[in-house]
Amino acid sequence: MKLESPQKEIYGKERFTALEAQRLAQEIAFGPIVFQVSRLMVKFGIFQLLDDHKNGLTLEEISEKTNKSHYGIQVLIESSLTIGTVILKEGKFFLAKAGWFLIHDEMAKVNMDFNHDVNYLGTFDLEAAILNGKPEGLKVFGNWPTIYEGLSQLPSHVQKSWFGFDHFYSDCSFDQALKIVFNNQPKTLLDVGGNTGRFAMKCVEYNEYVNVTIMDLPQQLDMMRTQTAGKTGADRIHGHGVNLLDEKVPFPKGFDVIWMSQFLDCFSEKEVTSILHRAAVSMNADNRVYIMETFWDRQRFETASYCLAQISLYFTAMANGNSKMYYSADMERCVINAGLCVETIHDELGLGHSIMVCKLK
Repeated sequence: MKLESPQKEIYGKERFTALEAQRLAQEIAFGPIVFQVSRLMVKFGIFQLLDDHKNGLTLEEISEKTNKSHYGIQVLIESSLTIGTVILKEGKFFLAKAGWFLIHDEMAKVNMDFNHDVNYLGTFDLEAAILNGKPEGLKVFGNWPTIYEGLSQLPSHVQKSWFGFDHFYSDCSFDQALKIVFNNQPKTLLDVGGNTGRFAMKCVEYNEYVNVTIMDLPQQLDMMRTQTAGKTGADRIHGHGVNLLDEKVPFPKGFDVIWMSQFLDCFSEKEVTSILHRAAVSMNADNRVYIMETFWDRQRFETASYCLAQISLYFTAMANGNSKMYYSADMERCVINAGLCVETIHDELGLGHSIMVCKLK
């Protein structure tokens, strides 16, 4: 594995002094408690309260304003003080920078909801998931082979956090992606794993002539039809229901563009190669496959690499047991093994997305 800057400089050397490393070890050991304390500081409005009162508040004032017990507020605020999300000066508590980000940074809020509602209970079985190659944590919600079959049956608050997470990371890239995809004015687009049809709607709004076919599980297409019903251009969005894990299922032919957004990270390398090979069989020399992913090694900021590497464990414990946020060279190897080649890569789209544009060898 080879890394480019800035990851090369950051991950290629020891980053902490002995005392910092010791502190980090304890933060890891108490990680679940730190997470839940910080989540409750957000949920109970304590961080927001401190943000609204720039001159600080006493413990008693926080208890009174939140209508929570003195004991409950005390254990949360003392924990938060040592975590570093609040500051204590002259008997009053103030919001620290980390606490500010937890309530104002949309990414932090989305990630926290996703980890609490979708991942927290199931990640207890991460060890079994790694040993068995199956999403052993998913059983906290139901007995499906992957989370995708059960997505429409998840509890509503879990669905909300799952889709909130999925849409947050993809939607901010769509406008830039559309300019790349429609550069050659395609008339037909196959959206593989199109989910609820958000990108398909963007396409028909962007270009009044394009027809989009979403290739996904039948239950996902039902959700898509519900989400797009009655919207302008929805008559140019079509469905093709299949199980893409079935290697015998071919790709339909005749599409100028094959689009895969945050899709291949849902599959193992073997499955990715199979999917791309079937896409290649359906193509001619003028067609292109556009793969949009958040490759952890192609991020501008290290914090993004950190987040993506942790998100990989959602796939391990909850989603399918065998996929991840990909290292870009691993994806390119799958592309080549499928009979394609990478024509170009567009980086820094939205929140760290890249688009690999692939053609037949």
